[in-house]
Amino acid sequence: MPESVENLEIWKCGIDLVKEIYEITRTWPREEIYGLTSQMRRAAVSVPANLAEGVGRGGKGEVARFAQIALGSLYELDTLCVIAGRLGLSDEGMLAELRKTVSSLCKRISSFIAYQKEHNEKS
Repeated sequence: MPESVENLEIWKCGIDLVKEIYEITRTWPREEIYGLTSQMRRAAVSVPANLAEGVGRGGKGEVARFAQIALGSLYELDTLCVIAGRLGLSDEGMLAELRKTVSSLCKRISSFIAYQKEHNEKS
């Protein structure tokens, strides 16, 4: 278990993802501020926030459970990227790159969850 959530690479990637989402949604139409903009920002913020909460609670089971919630937020974020693309809110190429980032982080968090569960069973 890391001493601090800030030592987790997946947490750092989650923070970077939040910044990227805020930058992308900053240019969206004002009427989306309480709609898709807010939804995407909340889903992105949920990723590192849930990783931090899991680490803060201590046990490996809690770490895995909150990482699973973070993973769910990433899947939500991916769907919201598809919707944003269909609505023409951002450049398709930029959204495709964002979806690659989300997919990569999904794989990393999934591996982290598996590791936590495996080591929880051995404890």
